[in-house]
Amino acid sequence: MIIKQLSVFLENKSGRLTEVTKILGDLGINISALSIADTAEYGILRMILTDTDKAYKALSEKGFSVSLTDVLCLKVPHVPGALAKALEILSKKGISVEYMYAFEVGEQALVIIKTDDIKKSIDLITSNEMELIKASEIDQI
Repeated sequence: MIIKQLSVFLENKSGRLTEVTKILGDLGINISALSIADTAEYGILRMILTDTDKAYKALSEKGFSVSLTDVLCLKVPHVPGALAKALEILSKKGISVEYMYAFEVGEQALVIIKTDDIKKSIDLITSNEMELIKASEIDQI
C-alpha cells in the first residue's frame, strides 16, 4: 500500500519543468499524479510515476536534486465530507498530515497523503474500511 513518490527540486526558471517532463516522456514513464509547490527561488515537483526507480536514476544522472518519499493513495467518494471523515480518523489518533494532493476520477477522489507515520496510517485507514490504492492501480481507475 505504500507508494514511492519522486520529488524533484527545481529552480524557478523557464524550461526546468519542461526538461523534467521531456526526460520522463522520452523514457516512456507516465505521470499518474503530480503537485508543484513553490517559493520565490525554487519549486518542489512531487510525482507518482509508472517507473519511479528509472525516473530517479535518469533525473539524478541529469543533475536534478531528487528524493523518494513514502506516501499513501486513499480512495474516497467524491462527496462532501468524505475527506473530512478520513482525516478525522487520522487526527484522532495523533497522525499529522504533512501534505496531500488529490484528483477526481469519476465519482471517486484519489488523495495522495504524506503523514508522519505511514504504517500507523495504513492500519487506521484499512481498519476503518477505507480503501488504499497501489501505485499500479492509479492509472487503471
